[in-house]
Amino acid sequence: MAIMRREWSHYVRLLLWGLLLCLSLGIAIDEPAWVITAGLSAYVGWTLRQTYRLHRWLYKSPEAGTPPPESKGLWGDLFDGIYETQQHHAKAQKRLQDLVNRIQQSSNALHDGVILVNARGEMEWWNKAASRLLGFHENRDRGQIIYNLVRQPEFKRYFDNKVYEDPIEVFSPEHPNLRIQFHITLFGENERIIQVHDVTRLYQLEQMRKDFVSNVSHEMRTPLTVITGYLETIEDNLDTFPKKWHRSVRTMTAQSQRMESLITDLLLLAKVETSEKAQTNRIAQIKPLLESIQQDAIALSADKGHDITLNIECQSAFLGDENQLRSAFSNLVFNAVKYTQASGRIGLRWWSDAKGVHFRVSDNGPGFDPIHIPRLTERFYRVDAGRQSSVGGTGLGLAIVKHVVINHDGELEIHTAPGQGCEFTCHFPLFRKINDLSLGSKRQSA
Repeated sequence: MAIMRREWSHYVRLLLWGLLLCLSLGIAIDEPAWVITAGLSAYVGWTLRQTYRLHRWLYKSPEAGTPPPESKGLWGDLFDGIYETQQHHAKAQKRLQDLVNRIQQSSNALHDGVILVNARGEMEWWNKAASRLLGFHENRDRGQIIYNLVRQPEFKRYFDNKVYEDPIEVFSPEHPNLRIQFHITLFGENERIIQVHDVTRLYQLEQMRKDFVSNVSHEMRTPLTVITGYLETIEDNLDTFPKKWHRSVRTMTAQSQRMESLITDLLLLAKVETSEKAQTNRIAQIKPLLESIQQDAIALSADKGHDITLNIECQSAFLGDENQLRSAFSNLVFNAVKYTQASGRIGLRWWSDAKGVHFRVSDNGPGFDPIHIPRLTERFYRVDAGRQSSVGGTGLGLAIVKHVVINHDGELEIHTAPGQGCEFTCHFPLFRKINDLSLGSKRQSA
């Protein structure tokens, strides 16, 4: 409908001309007041009628899109303007609805789940994959808080912390054999989009790899022990062998010892990876543990003459597995001893603050390029393969450290630069600090 819009001044002029006409007619019959009153009354009556027609059209029309009543002047323009606005709004609404429908259809075609959650944690929408993976039902679960349906405590902590840089993996509440990965993205007013991936296959492959490494390591230990035993016997009687065999026997002995160290680290890593969470809820006395590691590091340093200092600023006990902590902390300290030049400085520090409990190993060794940090805790990853071999490392130490720290709900932070030394810091949550030893004993017995 084409609309001819007139300026507001046009209607003001019409009103003034009407008043002037009434005034002229009233003067002609010598009743100007009555004529003006009658004219204004007629105009008010006509306006009320148009208002009634507008109200009936807006609220009592039998169906949407009904054309407006016919009218003239100002009210005609109003009717037509409102109708045009309704038409534009209906078209925009249809475009938006078509877009929403297409987004929902494309989301339903995905193999991964997508869930839309409001600021209160209530589920507003999800696709078919989310229903399949998590067992959600359209009518029953809409408006439910998501962590009331996904009842794993680690998911609840992940959801509430609002730190979503890394995804989290849990088992599906609907299918216990499915391993599900959640990745949350914040938008708007604390609203969330949750992506759900089925990582069961990857999880099973990882478990197979762990089992394979563990089983092979166990199977290799027995023949290696036999070989090492015979080599030790040969070394004890090496003088009875021709000299050309001496070097070969010593090389075999060194390599068998290196292989034994590798198998020991592989078994330790497998044990740390598969250890239950309950093992980290014991009481660990950190002061004697770190003092023992410091003495071992001094003995390992031998002729290098390292200055190894220990600073314990927090005397409280710690909620954790002491054997795992010894493995992790000693790996960090012994690495510093191996790679720091003679007469170098190595610092061990244990402290706590409002953010948690921390252990740091720092040195003034050669350091390395920070580009290696993201891969440094991978199994067998080496910054410098030649240097690593020369000091007898297995390439598993930092992988063990990473898993121990993860088992204790912490994270490993690494800082280094060429020529500026290295700094490895283990950050643990504050709840693992035990000020009341009697409370810790209760937790341990529980």
